[in-house]
Amino acid sequence: MKWTTCFSSERFGIDNARSPQRTEYERDWDRLIFSSAFRRLQNKTQVFPLPEEVFVHNRLTHSLEVASVGRSLGSMVGEKIALLPDVAADENARSFYFDHLKNVISSACLAHDMGNPAFGHSGEEAISRYFQTQEKNETFRSRFSNSEWADLISFEGNANALRILTRAFKGRLPGGFRLTYSTLGAILKYPCSSSDSLGKKGPKHRSKYGFFQSDKAVFQQIASRLGMVEEEGAKGVFKRHPFVYLVEAADDICYNIIDFEDAHRLRIFTTEEVQNTFLELLACNPNEDMDRIRETLASLNEDANESISYLRAKSINYLTGRCSEIFFENRDAILSGNFDDDLIGAIPEAQVVLKEIKRKSVAHIYNHPSVVKIELAGFRIMSGLVEDIVSAALEKEEKRDPMQRKVISLIGSQYIFQESDSDYEKVLCLFDFVGGMTDLYALKLYRNLRGIEIPTI
Repeated sequence: MKWTTCFSSERFGIDNARSPQRTEYERDWDRLIFSSAFRRLQNKTQVFPLPEEVFVHNRLTHSLEVASVGRSLGSMVGEKIALLPDVAADENARSFYFDHLKNVISSACLAHDMGNPAFGHSGEEAISRYFQTQEKNETFRSRFSNSEWADLISFEGNANALRILTRAFKGRLPGGFRLTYSTLGAILKYPCSSSDSLGKKGPKHRSKYGFFQSDKAVFQQIASRLGMVEEEGAKGVFKRHPFVYLVEAADDICYNIIDFEDAHRLRIFTTEEVQNTFLELLACNPNEDMDRIRETLASLNEDANESISYLRAKSINYLTGRCSEIFFENRDAILSGNFDDDLIGAIPEAQVVLKEIKRKSVAHIYNHPSVVKIELAGFRIMSGLVEDIVSAALEKEEKRDPMQRKVISLIGSQYIFQESDSDYEKVLCLFDFVGGMTDLYALKLYRNLRGIEIPTI
């Protein structure tokens, strides 16, 4: 893999076209941010239930902030790579890294959560659990191949994101969003199939999977166009594209820091507790003027939220700069596929504080009663919807009872399957429908189907 050939302004599903007003990479951003799939993120929970009185982050605001950090990372790293001798000697490559990498990373950051179903990980678990419970049902299990079954029993939002971005839904143009190969490569966090995933025991790029069996050809086309490195002795399994590390770092930085800020606004953590944690993190930077930071904090002592916002911004700025340095220092290992770490986890001086942030987050944020309740509720809601919709869809058309026919009629026209489709393809169409639901829509549909609430016209 080479820095001069690992990017492409060509678009998946369309002959390359140029716009004099916007670069191809800027057009990726525009296509994503104006899409309904992106807008739906505003009603998908990030961590906390969405309270009426206090604003906390949802998937949309999280994605916008990740994109902001990603743009900074892309700019910092791009300027350094542009000066490498082989890149500087190639005008096209030099221009890409100096001017456009930031747009690729920010666009990929916008898209990184678009495959998450309603209620996040609880939704993923509910979808997977339905099929896991059918494991011993030989008649049901025999309807799917081993590779197809591996997809169904471990629904993966990352694979769903690739499907959403590249699938030609009914009534839509071929190629889906028609993003550049560069942006698509930057979201392939797990460039392997579900059958090749090794779980937490394997290397990071195989700890989950990045595409469904139905999208294998799409993935291979992206990998080929970008010159991605195939893992030795594992045909069809690839190492991560270098740009993935920057998208991942932007996401890691935001949820580590901003979840803490949300917890403060919800009074889970005290002002003093959050201030001290962020100050400890900033003190890891030998170039930081801690006296000046404390002076600024003193001037903000009448507004606790503003003081935390100030420290949050400083913390993100520090981690962003360090991640860009770590990337460049390890650029050869990253390019060759031999860097099996994440950038934020490779900042040596900050690990003690970052691990403490993670410990507190797990103990007090991710296991907070309000978070646990919405996870449990989300699991029940999504489990009920998956059971109703999948059981209706997989019943032969002539054997469906009236209620099952009515359930099928609720599926949007762009998601509806053909009766001649395989059972696997039918299920993936249902994934498209269920996975695209917002939390609120999923809740309302569940209550309607269960007779808990009567819909109004």
